Amino acid sequence: MKPGWLLFAALVLMALLSLLTPWRPMADLFGQDRALAIAVLVELRLPRVLLAVAYGTMLGASGAAIQALFANPLASPDLTGTTSGAALGAVVTAYLFGFSAPIALSIGSVAGALGALALLIALAGARAETATLLLSGLAISALAGALTTLALALAPSPFAFYDAYDWLMGSLVDRSLGQATFAALPALIAIALLWRMRFALDSLTLGEEVAQSLGHNVARIRIRIIVLTAFGVGACVAIAGAIGFLGLVAPIFARRLTAGHPGRAILPAALIGALLLLAADLVVRFAPLGRTLPIGVLTALLGAPFFLWLVAHMRWRLSA
Repeated sequence: MKPGWLLFAALVLMALLSLLTPWRPMADLFGQDRALAIAVLVELRLPRVLLAVAYGTMLGASGAAIQALFANPLASPDLTGTTSGAALGAVVTAYLFGFSAPIALSIGSVAGALGALALLIALAGARAETATLLLSGLAISALAGALTTLALALAPSPFAFYDAYDWLMGSLVDRSLGQATFAALPALIAIALLWRMRFALDSLTLGEEVAQSLGHNVARIRIRIIVLTAFGVGACVAIAGAIGFLGLVAPIFARRLTAGHPGRAILPAALIGALLLLAADLVVRFAPLGRTLPIGVLTALLGAPFFLWLVAHMRWRLSA
């Protein structure tokens, strides 16, 4: 069986596990009140699973596309400032329309993500060196974070402050099926369009001149990736808040399954991203802390050491 089908089968099993876990209480509930058990599955569990799959696949696919565009394995939605920009746009929009207005939040998130990516390309260029990319991305993330903190400090009420702060930590809890679908549809469209560009992204690894000689419009490819990434990630951030590092980790594992081809890694990276986010959601659901740990905190705690290891590994390879 091909790796892609194995990943898909693993994703289906993980989704079923997340939907039915813990098994014993669900089985008892089905035995006592079947209608209530179905309501719990449809109204509580299914939206959480659907949102995790949508957000995870979008982060994985967008991370693979951004890494291919910049020809840099350290590029990802959060390290390029995309996630921070989307969060800033969503918080500012939420103060105007509230967190219960998904369309307005999505527009604000997409605008923030687009602004961050456009600023990154203006500062670092389309094929930046690792140091330039990291410094520019960190600067944009810091700026977006500072502006988000300023927005929190200027919150119109204490309730708005706590709503925004809780949302910024990233969470899949208490989202409705409509909200999950609202995030899933843009993510699905963005991933499908990114997948269609896989051969063009592969050609970029040979250089822009070679890609143009093969009939690809490099400038158009760059704009499409920026817009699609901002569109998909922005919609997910608007619903579930900022969840980091999956867009960095998933493409790295995916490229090992595609012989290093960045374009062909988009779909495997999407599946791996969904698997990782579902697994993280299971961990936070059963963490013995007396309350649910924000999933964005967990992915940062696990992703930051991986990022540091990756930087050290790349430095060791360059100096060897």
